[in-house]
Amino acid sequence: MPASWFAPVDNYCERTDPSFWSEPLNAVTNAAFLLAAVYAFVQWRRAGGRDVAVLWLIAVTAVVGIGSFLFHTVAERWALLADVVPIAVFIYGYFLLAMGRYLRLRPTAAILATAAFMAFNIGFEPLWRSVFPQVTLNGSLGYVPAAAALLGVGLACLAGKEREAGRTLLTAAAVFAISLTFRSLDRFLCTTLPTGTHFLWHVLNAVVLAILMEAAVVHGRKETR
Repeated sequence: MPASWFAPVDNYCERTDPSFWSEPLNAVTNAAFLLAAVYAFVQWRRAGGRDVAVLWLIAVTAVVGIGSFLFHTVAERWALLADVVPIAVFIYGYFLLAMGRYLRLRPTAAILATAAFMAFNIGFEPLWRSVFPQVTLNGSLGYVPAAAALLGVGLACLAGKEREAGRTLLTAAAVFAISLTFRSLDRFLCTTLPTGTHFLWHVLNAVVLAILMEAAVVHGRKETR
């Protein structure tokens, strides 16, 4: 692994030195993802424990918490991958599930829709930076497509037959918007709030994932009746 992968990363208010526990709040609040995974697992078991897709999302959520903990303690470039890759896996995995389970697309159409979303997600940030180079949202731009997807799929469900799923997705979208706001404000508030607000991104994101997984469990249970 190149030496550059071990370069220290200092992106957040709370980090003041390269030590392991320099971001205590950002580190320990990753336990919220583990709690979300446990909560979803209990719901999954109560629903029969046969929904493999949801079990996969539960496992990914636990890995999100572990990966983010690594990044906010080790704080090196390689640990950044441990943070962002599991999040991307959850986003694309849930989008694929939503295409089939909520919007009832056939498997091929669901995969193509997910591929299109991935392409949009990859191209969004470079396009945004070319048009609005001064507006970076403190590194949160990469999550804007996910927020838009939650909103769009939620509205599509409301317009169709899956109104309960639509309301749940829109609730998740609202919480995610608040979470993204706290993530974006972190570096701007360092002088007035030394701990920053990134830890709230963790807590609220865990709530979002719990809402989404519970919705998948509930909808999957309806389909098996």
